[in-house]
Amino acid sequence: MIKKITLLFFMMLGFIANAQNAEMADSFRQDGKIYVVTAVIAIIFLAIVVYLIVIDRKVKKLEEDLKNKNL
Repeated sequence: MIKKITLLFFMMLGFIANAQNAEMADSFRQDGKIYVVTAVIAIIFLAIVVYLIVIDRKVKKLEEDLKNKNL
């Protein structure tokens, strides 16, 4: 699981690095807003990862309960 999260993090890092070459990114960088944009993207990404982990744990628990009922 950690390997997948690390891979996704580095993929997003590359995406953010390429996005900074645009004109809009230059204006954000000049105004100092690029850090806000980067922070919001990071927070959204982390929230999605945490949500997926929680959902995975719930599904595993339900699968175990279902398996125990069938025994």
